[in-house]
Amino acid sequence: MIAPTELSISLPSLTLRAQAWGDPALPPLLALHGWLDNAGSYALLAPLLAERWRVIALELPGHGHSDHLPAGVHYHFIDYVRAALAAADALRLQRFALLGHSLGAGIAALLAAAAPARIESLHVIEGLGPIGDDGSHTLQRFRDALMPQSSTKRPLRLFRDVEQAISARTIASGLRPELARPIVERGLFETSLPADDQSPASSGWNWRSDPRLTRSTPLRIAENQIHALLRGIQAPTSLLLAQPTTPYLPSHPMQLRAACVAHIKVSHMQGCHHLHLEHPQAVADWLCQPSL
Repeated sequence: MIAPTELSISLPSLTLRAQAWGDPALPPLLALHGWLDNAGSYALLAPLLAERWRVIALELPGHGHSDHLPAGVHYHFIDYVRAALAAADALRLQRFALLGHSLGAGIAALLAAAAPARIESLHVIEGLGPIGDDGSHTLQRFRDALMPQSSTKRPLRLFRDVEQAISARTIASGLRPELARPIVERGLFETSLPADDQSPASSGWNWRSDPRLTRSTPLRIAENQIHALLRGIQAPTSLLLAQPTTPYLPSHPMQLRAACVAHIKVSHMQGCHHLHLEHPQAVADWLCQPSL
């Protein structure tokens, strides 16, 4: 297995991290991971692509080894698009291929719409644009997101070892332990808690990701606005969806979104939401198919 190179990307307000595979002289492929994932999401797939592309797995703000946003600043979807584009600028990627999974697929789609002249091709797994809003829960979501945080914050869960954290991730995601391991190992840091009146000192492992990522976003983009943005994608686009269908990616809305993209090929693969971890060779073959 090819070991990745660690990258540090300095932006004006924060530093992002990435892992890269392949010769820097190869055409670049910028890869964006899913929600609460990190560059480890591409640990099995990227080495299979490293003879064709310089694969750069960017870690989004608040994820992996990238900086968290300052206190009082919230995570918004459009700001992820801006951060990914700023990282591409910092890496001097004038024209590049884009790969995204889940949240990263939504970001990649809108980045392709924002800067069409720079995108060689777009490849998205289990997503095409952000989660939309039909208006039915807008008001309640808005109120919930803006409610003051409790003054008594629940402490982060402390895992006794990496294996316990992997077990927790498999329960939450349905991933098999060996597939969850690359994400979990990169997503932890070792820590210790001082003794107090209630308990002795203890040591273990915490998640690196910003706990604020689990908070509801106050506003989502309306579905008709997402369609308008997707119509701005000009690059040859490949969309890969899992079968059976992931519950929050129902078939009909995804078909309507795909119809907005001028040059798109939609494929399906038996497996779970993390197809690129479950079937890395098959996904590599899908990525390397000739463009439309």
